[in-house]
Amino acid sequence: MSVKPEPSSALFAGPFGLATLSAPDGPPFPALVTPDGRAVDLRHVFGDDRLITLDVLDRWETALPRLRALAAAAGPARAAVTDFRVHAPVTPRQVFQSGANYRQHVIDLHVAHRAPGDDRPESERRAEAAEIMDRRAAEDLPYVFTGLPTSITGPYDDVVLPAWAEQPDWELELAVVIGKPGYRVPVRDAPEYIAGYTIANDLTDRATVFRRDMPQIGTDWLRSKNAPGFTPLGPWIVPSESVADPDDLRVLLKLNGETMQDESTKDMIFKVARMVSYVSQTARLLPGDLVLTGSPAGNGMHWGRLLRDGDVMEGTVTGLGVQRTRCVAEGAA
Repeated sequence: MSVKPEPSSALFAGPFGLATLSAPDGPPFPALVTPDGRAVDLRHVFGDDRLITLDVLDRWETALPRLRALAAAAGPARAAVTDFRVHAPVTPRQVFQSGANYRQHVIDLHVAHRAPGDDRPESERRAEAAEIMDRRAAEDLPYVFTGLPTSITGPYDDVVLPAWAEQPDWELELAVVIGKPGYRVPVRDAPEYIAGYTIANDLTDRATVFRRDMPQIGTDWLRSKNAPGFTPLGPWIVPSESVADPDDLRVLLKLNGETMQDESTKDMIFKVARMVSYVSQTARLLPGDLVLTGSPAGNGMHWGRLLRDGDVMEGTVTGLGVQRTRCVAEGAA
């Protein structure tokens, strides 16, 4: 099942976004979408019936001026976005995920996991944790691991909860979309490699994060994060030039209308440019790749309430639109 985006006076910030749409029974195609909810099929603009969104990002430096001009022009004819199915805006070649990147979230975790015999007041333990986070931001490295593109689903698609997932949880995040190849990119140059931003909900089954059969192995991100549909993405890629400050955006997730996560990206320990640079020190970044920047406090484990059949998640990041997904238990009608 896929729901349609709700009409809005402004779907996102800036003059245009990049989307992947499809008509009923038709193939997905790349589209320029305007904030008033109108779409232009980019296959016709670029003269390529086989064009996909990844192709547009592969030629981002030359495509961007054309997209700017197209958004500003009166034509060609534009259709309503609500006439189409909205898919994940891109299927990337690589997905880089980040953990423990929100200062307040990690401090809360540090305080909650008190060592046996530590009877200090919470204020003292919280101050200690804050000092650790400040030192980590100054001296340490981000925590990044890789995900699978096959876990990505659309921003309005149902999320199937596998029968084996005992503790499925949400993690709303700002996602960076890479716009040109890069390797060992300095922090100061990292913004030049960013095509734009979108929204990701990096679902995790908490019960399978740590291996039970052999705890010494540590975390199992393959099992816990990469089920099909565990990464709702989109709805749009908003160009970086339309996002004034990615390090000052509100990340908000509601579950069945109740606010669960509500934090600014100001709270990130490692900011966007540093995260992109760090990933590029090991991996060669490619156009369309995603760098997920971590999730703030307020996940299900914090609330003692995990995802279940029928739940509706609504995620927003300032200027990037809204994604709305419904959870469906595996095998449910």
